[in-house]
Amino acid sequence: MTLKKWKLIDQAAGLPSPAQVEIRERDLPGLGKASVIQRTYSSGLADGVVSVEINNGKMQLDVLPTRGMGIWRVTPMGDAEVPTIGWKSPVRGPVHPAFVNLGEPSGLGWLDGFDEFFVRCGLESNGAPDFDTKTGRLTHPLHGRIANRPAHDVELTIDTDKQEIALRGVVEESRFHFLKLRMTSTITTKFGSSSFTVRDEIENFSSTATTMQMLYHINFGLPLLDAGSRVVAPVKTLVPRTPHAASGIKSWDSYSAPQPGYDEMVYFFELNAADDGTTRTLLKNAHATRGVSLAFNKKQLPWFTLWKDTAGEPDGYVTGLEPGTNFPNPRSFETAKERVVKLAPGQKHVFDVTVEIHGSPAEVSAGEAAIAKIQAGRQPKIFDQPQPDWCA
Repeated sequence: MTLKKWKLIDQAAGLPSPAQVEIRERDLPGLGKASVIQRTYSSGLADGVVSVEINNGKMQLDVLPTRGMGIWRVTPMGDAEVPTIGWKSPVRGPVHPAFVNLGEPSGLGWLDGFDEFFVRCGLESNGAPDFDTKTGRLTHPLHGRIANRPAHDVELTIDTDKQEIALRGVVEESRFHFLKLRMTSTITTKFGSSSFTVRDEIENFSSTATTMQMLYHINFGLPLLDAGSRVVAPVKTLVPRTPHAASGIKSWDSYSAPQPGYDEMVYFFELNAADDGTTRTLLKNAHATRGVSLAFNKKQLPWFTLWKDTAGEPDGYVTGLEPGTNFPNPRSFETAKERVVKLAPGQKHVFDVTVEIHGSPAEVSAGEAAIAKIQAGRQPKIFDQPQPDWCA
């Protein structure tokens, strides 16, 4: 068996992260067209950000250990129709966490670093900013802290027999006297594959019990998202988050062209699933020639959020497909509704999300068929107004 490992970041050993690492066929026979390159940005808001570019021969993932093991973008090889999976944020990223003030009084500092395709929200909280009702003091910032925590231990593994590349990173969200959570994230893909899987293992390394939340904020913009694009999902229940979102309930699953001044619409879902808990969602372009599916397990991630923010292109034309342990309401509201994960001392909880890139009409059709099989003819329950147990 040909299996080789590289330690890319090792804070415990006190070793500086190398500015660049390059692994190709010449360095590891059997790698073929695949490659892995680690770079460190050295200018602007990206100064000091480490990026690990995993190219499996068919697509490239740009993983950011400095930003909580987020995935900045995905680049399908040789696809002129959709050359990049992700979105164009007005934020010039990737942004080093040092430039993101999560504690600013508005609670919205998280947005200063927001431009990734795949970003986690959590771990203590993952929703809207939360404030103390008596003092007005910010208690939980927008979408939590994990996306702005650098990984302190990152290891690359390549197995040429299994034709598999895996990048593992360890990120901690901890504070003396308070929360102590450790996330071990492993991103895995096969040579020549159009998919990758993210497995996050969250451990409570405290001696006392705690609770946590996780939301996978997976974001799409032009050219995959365009006028006429559609979301496909095995809907069991759908609730608009606000009266404004309710005004667009009849077209919740479709998108318009960029509209300057567009006010975001958010929808909350419970999805149907197979007997083992597996469920899927799909975003396809207007002509159903390209698409992306998300596959996850409802037993791990029981709720789903759809965020539509189709503003003018310079302002960030984007939609988010978001599996989660809860809805992105303020932490206090979700705690009251018991949509949190309880962790005993030393206990671990695992989340798995698979992203599949569909590069042809046939692949898009197959993705839709997989969702139709889960739906199995069941009629969704769609509310035309926000519901008190779901919407803060």
